[in-house]
Amino acid sequence: MPDVTIQPGLTLKPFRAVRYAPSKVSSLAAVTSPPYDLIDEDALNRFMADEPHNIVRLILPQQDYREAAETLRSWLASGVLTVDDEPALYVYEEAGEGILQRGLIGALGVHEPSSRVILPHEDVYPGPIRDRLALMSATEANLEPIFLLYEGAGTSVASHLVDEVASTSVPVLETLTGDDVRHRLWAVRDAATLAAVAADLRSRQALIADGHHRYATYQALQDRYDGPGPWDAGLALLVDSSAYPPQLGAIHRVIADLAVADAARRAEAAFHVAPVGRDLPVALDRLAAEEGTAFLLGGEDEMFLLTEPDAAQVAKAMPEDASDRWCGLDTAVLHRLLIPRLWGIAENESNVRIVHHDAARAVEKARRRNGTAVILNPMKVPDVLAVAAGGEKVPRKSTSFGPKPRTGLVLRTFATD
Repeated sequence: MPDVTIQPGLTLKPFRAVRYAPSKVSSLAAVTSPPYDLIDEDALNRFMADEPHNIVRLILPQQDYREAAETLRSWLASGVLTVDDEPALYVYEEAGEGILQRGLIGALGVHEPSSRVILPHEDVYPGPIRDRLALMSATEANLEPIFLLYEGAGTSVASHLVDEVASTSVPVLETLTGDDVRHRLWAVRDAATLAAVAADLRSRQALIADGHHRYATYQALQDRYDGPGPWDAGLALLVDSSAYPPQLGAIHRVIADLAVADAARRAEAAFHVAPVGRDLPVALDRLAAEEGTAFLLGGEDEMFLLTEPDAAQVAKAMPEDASDRWCGLDTAVLHRLLIPRLWGIAENESNVRIVHHDAARAVEKARRRNGTAVILNPMKVPDVLAVAAGGEKVPRKSTSFGPKPRTGLVLRTFATD
């Protein structure tokens, strides 16, 4: 990360994890899921049908959040979920083809934004914060960890710890999920080790890689209570970005009821627009080859490549106080110029849907909705870090860091904190 002023205070505290009892479920893979905001309706229905105790029944309940709270209490009472006897930090590993990431899961201390201890890099929507706040308030639990990165140069106490534990110890759980990623977890309870980790982290910063809405919810939940308590922390995975560099994928947009040919025609007012045929892999190669701002539009008809946005129109669309780096981000041009000004669309969760990583799925969704998919290149990690270090935030849903922690392997409840 770039050098910025660091204030002491990064904490990752041991806690008593709530975990599935393997003997009570068909498999750990069957009861876990990706993070809640990556689960579309088809995936939700599949998870609900496959296993009656899948975590989606807690993170995405079908009725209201009182249902989630009752389900959580029921699973704890019946032994489907168990509580570890003693507090611990948990070494967590994800490994698969082209993937190896290790980090620590613990109870992250929640800070005011002005502290600069936890750095967000992305704006948030109020709707998801209200939604997650209702869920956390009803369940009094953190049901899935957020994902944080810190710069430990690969030599931090935590970095040494996760590698040593993963290389020499027997995990407390292990499962292989349907995406061929193996997940392993170890509990660390040695008092001297925990003290060394705490001392090492205290002067560091962490960047939110995934979970901006949930971290904002942690802050909102903390504001609801007077005095210290379990709401002063939130479940998090902390990874040394030097030891385990993150993957950064694109987040695409789907806009319903805007035919792709019409979208391309309107974009000509500020972009060079070129038809690129119907072959998506070829079109994606064209998009990836562009060094400047570029978008690929897909839908029912031929796809179009948008490049070379008009500099004067870009400048007019940008906030007066935004840095040149921020104004040059693809997502800034998308959300300040293309969507609102050229297409005349008010951006909200209903009008502009998102699809993580999968361009083909975005195009298919656009076809089903007589709409347009906007396919983006991934942001560059240095740009994300530089924007965050400068005190700015990239536009909403600009980044998708990975690999993300699996939801359901580790839960945290206020009652057991």
